[in-house]
Amino acid sequence: MELYLDSVDFKEIEAALDFGFVKGLTTTPTFMHRHGITDIDGAIVKLSKMVPELQVEALGETPDKIVAEAERILALGLEKPPVFKVPISNDGVKACQRLRARGYRVNVHLIYTLNQAYMALEAGASFICPLAGRMQDQGHDAIQLFEHCVDVIDRYGYDSKVMFSSVRYAEHVRQAMLTGVHVCTMPFSVMKSLCENTLTTLGTAQFREHTALMTMRVADLIRPENPVCKASETLTAAMVKMTESRLGAVTLVDAKGAVAGIFTDGDLRRRLQADGRNILDKTLAQIGFSKTPVTIARDRPLDEAVKLFKKHQVDSIVVVDGDKPCGALDIQDLVKLGLLGQEFL
Repeated sequence: MELYLDSVDFKEIEAALDFGFVKGLTTTPTFMHRHGITDIDGAIVKLSKMVPELQVEALGETPDKIVAEAERILALGLEKPPVFKVPISNDGVKACQRLRARGYRVNVHLIYTLNQAYMALEAGASFICPLAGRMQDQGHDAIQLFEHCVDVIDRYGYDSKVMFSSVRYAEHVRQAMLTGVHVCTMPFSVMKSLCENTLTTLGTAQFREHTALMTMRVADLIRPENPVCKASETLTAAMVKMTESRLGAVTLVDAKGAVAGIFTDGDLRRRLQADGRNILDKTLAQIGFSKTPVTIARDRPLDEAVKLFKKHQVDSIVVVDGDKPCGALDIQDLVKLGLLGQEFL
């Protein structure tokens, strides 16, 4: 079943063509009106240069006028001859037969009955095009009509394709494939949803998570900021470093630069609640800090860091190179990657 886009939105068309296998574009005057297009001829010329195949309306009150409109469109200087869309009618099938005799392809559309489809087939239509959504809006069995059209073509050997149109949702595409139609034209909103599935999304996220856990190292995730303080520095200095780094902790180091502890934003809140603002000028040694921070070497697998976060229920882990801090892991970074759930925040 060939895939066509039903649109006149140039951005949508470019996005759809990026798939690489969209075979063509169907348009209608209604779409152009809704999209605010006033230069219809200019739009047709532009579209003909964008898509592998353009299907465009050729309207007229008589067969002669329909053919004349098709010839006028051809004279616009299109990239290649389009498929002319002609509504089903006695005049429409006459015009279809004449256009086919001149070597042009025709899509006879707005078909709602098998008898209409039969007349289009006899006229040599390249495509016959019932409208699923519109038929179903009126309570008709659109799917059965598509099945009958495919069966008639197969039974009598007509050289025509059945196009499934007026697609409203992804289920229509599934039904189109099951009926055996040759072409399905759809809005971009439906086209881009066809690969979507909740189970697929969950499975993909799980594969990415496990791949990251097996292949990424702690060093791949640590932030460039590495806020450190000495125990002799004030709480205010620690607050400034936490704010500037956008991390919720500073690492305490000794005189040799080795890890000596950690002071977190949780510690800050608890100290302020207990002792008030008078502690802002006190040193971290006077206030107190954790002398047993959770640490991990920078070359360790990320899986080990995840296990440490789960085990110790902390927000930050100090990353070390030897005994010196070289950065920090923030739990939010692992949550963003999907390696930890929101419940750990």
